[in-house]
Amino acid sequence: MTDSIMSKAATMEIPINSNGDTGTLPEDDSLEQAAKLQWNLDEKVGSSRGTRDLQQVMVSGPNLNETSIVSGGYGGTAEGIIPTSSIKDLRMKARRGSVPTSRSATRHIASQSHDYQGSSMHHSSSSSSMTAEEATRGVAVEKLEFVKKWGLNTYKCTKQMISERFGRGSRTVDLELEAQIEVLRDTKRKYENVLRLARALTNHFYSMVQTQHALGDTFADLSQKSPELRDEFGYNAETQKLLCKNGETLLGAINFFVSSINTLVNKTMEDTLMTIKMYENARLEYDAYRADLEELSLGPRDAVAMARIDSAQQQYQVQKDKYERLRSDVTIKLKFLEENKVKVMHKQLLLFHNAISAYFAGNQQQLEQTLKQFNVKLKPPGADKPSWLEEQ
Repeated sequence: MTDSIMSKAATMEIPINSNGDTGTLPEDDSLEQAAKLQWNLDEKVGSSRGTRDLQQVMVSGPNLNETSIVSGGYGGTAEGIIPTSSIKDLRMKARRGSVPTSRSATRHIASQSHDYQGSSMHHSSSSSSMTAEEATRGVAVEKLEFVKKWGLNTYKCTKQMISERFGRGSRTVDLELEAQIEVLRDTKRKYENVLRLARALTNHFYSMVQTQHALGDTFADLSQKSPELRDEFGYNAETQKLLCKNGETLLGAINFFVSSINTLVNKTMEDTLMTIKMYENARLEYDAYRADLEELSLGPRDAVAMARIDSAQQQYQVQKDKYERLRSDVTIKLKFLEENKVKVMHKQLLLFHNAISAYFAGNQQQLEQTLKQFNVKLKPPGADKPSWLEEQ
């Protein structure tokens, strides 16, 4: 009797909410808050991946508020009966699993925010890299265009130069200017010869002065060691010392002459010749583009040909302006060079003549006066030699 009553009691309907507890669990509230935070973040970031992950977490976790276990009714089978111990174990598992679930959801939300920041930084870095690539590409295009123009210009100039040498092409000639340029080149060659001879004279005369100085010292030493020839050695020693002194003065005048000629030849004339070289290159380019324009003008007159003729006309005008500008520069420089050459050579030739005449006449006073007249300053004796400290 007692057993039948107990079996009936065991098979009664037992509604179970929240694992046998009428109140709600605090862990369920934390899961709901995590779900709300996840949905708010999805609306800002637009990440569908995080939503699916969090929804999977919510589905896999226990939701005991929706659990209702009903037996199979009175007289049913024992399969629908859940023992009380099983319900308690399920409740304890739900309490232990709810806290880690909320922590994992929080970590997932934080990782999504970091992913969003990382994607923003990646976007900015990719934009800067694209800008750098565009700048590099622009520089490469400019270099390519420059090489293309240079190659085309070189081809045209080479073609014009070969045509002129074989007598097939025409060249622009300024007879008066060409004659002045040829005179300048001939003058430069002659002045270079004068400069070479003047340097040779300086070297030889310097050796003679050094020899006179050594000879005077030898005579002075012998006058001290030879009493019977003291006066004779003494006279010669004084003469050689005087010649050495006058020779050093003349050597200063010759060095000043050489320095002035060197400046005139290797700086002033060379600068003018560099401008002349630029003028000749401009003349060659001008004739090359002129011949190219004439060749195009003799061809057909269709739309493509007219466009090429217009482009050739513009390039021809540019080269013509450059040629005329450099021709004017050469004319002006030749005029100033001639005036400067006359002024410099007049002064230097007069200095050279007066110094040589005074030296070989033995007029020491006239020699020194010549150097003062032309503002020639002599270096003190031994100025070119290193000091005894440097020799050590």
